[in-house]
Amino acid sequence: MSDTAIVYQNSTPRRLRIDDRYIAPIFITCILLVGQYYYHILESYQNTVLAIITSISMELILGKMFTGKWPHWASAYISGISVGILVRSPFIWPFALCSAIAITSKYVIRYKGRHVWNPSNLGISALLFLAPAYVASLSIQFGNNIGPIVVIWCLGTAIIYRLRRFHITATYVASFVAFAFLRSLIVHDPFLSELSPLTGPVFQLFIFFMITDPKTTVHSKHGRMLVAFLIAFAENIFRLNGAVHAPYYALCIVGPAALVIDLTLSSKRKQAAVLEAN
Repeated sequence: MSDTAIVYQNSTPRRLRIDDRYIAPIFITCILLVGQYYYHILESYQNTVLAIITSISMELILGKMFTGKWPHWASAYISGISVGILVRSPFIWPFALCSAIAITSKYVIRYKGRHVWNPSNLGISALLFLAPAYVASLSIQFGNNIGPIVVIWCLGTAIIYRLRRFHITATYVASFVAFAFLRSLIVHDPFLSELSPLTGPVFQLFIFFMITDPKTTVHSKHGRMLVAFLIAFAENIFRLNGAVHAPYYALCIVGPAALVIDLTLSSKRKQAAVLEAN
């Protein structure tokens, strides 16, 4: 789903810590297991495995082709398992195609040396927009059973905090709650109804993986918080206009635009610093 598996160095002795690249894959696997055990969220085991295999294979092939090195599999695993969880289709091909689009985008859609779209978000958004007759997105809620969501939120918060991305998640969630209240006033729906996506596995994957992707977020902490708010704002606009897949589309539009602006401004600052130094 993302490059949230990036390694963050710390002073903890190596023998006492798990490589941070494996934390996100372990966590998303836990979400899958909990969701499948309680709510049977998978379309099928075979389609999920196909999405994972396609994602990792494309990562290895394209990584070696474009960089000359074998990339780590963790990021591709997150993308593949996310596709397996989030995509709904009676056909097999959308799972393979979505994973292929997601990973390919990392290597062919780049700006100033960075890929600008969260891979799985782009893949899912593309299929939802271009092939709505064949593809849908997971919409299962966790309902009244509070246990699974408490476990996932606690684990997710601890992991995202360790990876220094909690401010993104917190800003988005707070913004989502505020906009849910605003929508309830505008459309005259119960506030809890507008708030209900909070209990869905889609929301958990979105807040803990997609919007926190280190490779597709801006460089400054305050900038990331602003972008999280703008994503929630754009999602609110989509929801008010009846867009079913509002979170995906909001991130697909706001995230890359913010990153391109950030990279452009950073490049200009560096150029100005070089000229000033000379």
